[in-house]
Amino acid sequence: MYFYSYNEFLQDVDSFYEKIKDENFDVILAIARGGVTFGHFLSEKLNNRNLYTINSIHYNDTTKLDTIEIFNIPDLSSAKKVLVLDDIVDSGDTMQEVIKVLKNRFPAINIKTGAIFYKNSAVIKADFTLKEATDWIDFFWVSQK
Repeated sequence: MYFYSYNEFLQDVDSFYEKIKDENFDVILAIARGGVTFGHFLSEKLNNRNLYTINSIHYNDTTKLDTIEIFNIPDLSSAKKVLVLDDIVDSGDTMQEVIKVLKNRFPAINIKTGAIFYKNSAVIKADFTLKEATDWIDFFWVSQK
């Protein structure tokens, strides 16, 4: 298991910002719950107040579920370019399903994806990433039970 610290996260927000700062996204859409902290910090860095969340449930604790539930979809009808963020693209199933739901509902928007961590085995690759995940990641924002 790898512990992902707050200090490492702050450095990664800066690195991610450097990758996307010229993209001019209208909206930052964070996938709850994992992408919310990342979305918040990145929206502050970009000075972009159009930060929204979308919910997905694909894991119960560390157990991957057979279904993906997507809900609380914001109204993106006036957006042109949206950055969908998550903390990790693990299997890629969640990101893939979120994109499918968004494209069905808002076919005119340009969607880009981003994640701090990715796995090479994922069914989808995010447009912007920082680090390959080779072990289970214990994020500092996940409550210790």
